[in-house]
Amino acid sequence: MTTGRRNQAPRRREGRPRYFNRRKVCSFCVNKVETIEYKDVNLLRRFLSERAKIEGHRRTGTCPTHQRALATALMRARHLALLPYTADHIYLMGGATR
Repeated sequence: MTTGRRNQAPRRREGRPRYFNRRKVCSFCVNKVETIEYKDVNLLRRFLSERAKIEGHRRTGTCPTHQRALATALMRARHLALLPYTADHIYLMGGATR
C-alpha cells in the first residue's frame, strides 16, 4: 500500500497567483534596426554584463539574427577600445554604471 500522491495533480499554495513568464521580444526587431553599429556604445553596453561578458539571448530577448550581429558589433567595439574586454578594465576606467 502506497501513501504517495502519484496520480493526483500537484498542489499549489492558496492565495498566490501563478507566475507566467512573459516572452521577451527582440528590441532590434521592434525598432526595425537594419544594422547594429559598433560605434553606438550606449546601446551596446546594455548587452554586456557587469563582468563585461556578452549577455545571452535568454536574458536579453534578442532574436538569433540580431544576437549574431550584436556579438560582432561588440567584438569590433572591443577591438577599437570603445568597450572593455574584462571587468578589470571597467574598474580601472571608473567603475561600472548601469
